[in-house]
Amino acid sequence: LNSKAALFNLIPVGLRVVAIQGVKAGLYAAMNGEGFLYTSDLFTVEAKFKESVFENYYVIYSSTLFRQHESGRAWYLGLNKDGVVMKGNRVKKTKPCSHFVPRPIEVCMYKEPSLHDIEERGRSRKNSGTEAPALLNGGEKVVGQNSTEQDGGS
Repeated sequence: LNSKAALFNLIPVGLRVVAIQGVKAGLYAAMNGEGFLYTSDLFTVEAKFKESVFENYYVIYSSTLFRQHESGRAWYLGLNKDGVVMKGNRVKKTKPCSHFVPRPIEVCMYKEPSLHDIEERGRSRKNSGTEAPALLNGGEKVVGQNSTEQDGGS
């Protein structure tokens, strides 16, 4: 599956917590209180997912905000056999529908999305602070400035 529409950036936003952002649209995946997945152009608390390595080396993603009320079981990201997103409270971590294999295509350095950036709502996505991510190639920056120029020469 090499379609740009199927590519996602996994952006670390905490310890074993990631934001999932579509490469083509730049939208974040988020889960609401009913377990439905939706997209958001803003990074919100609903767009934070715990990333866990499952026993078979697959990766599973669960909502950091929502879980089953009675049992406390986490709500997971899952795709059915047709590739359609499943409701989070219906997905079990032991089922293949929730198992993902992240594949690095290129390593990018992104500004961590922050809930404090909400005031940027009126600005276009192109100017949201990630306009020139530094691509790493063998440890050298390919795009961007060197670190002394970025932090004011200190």
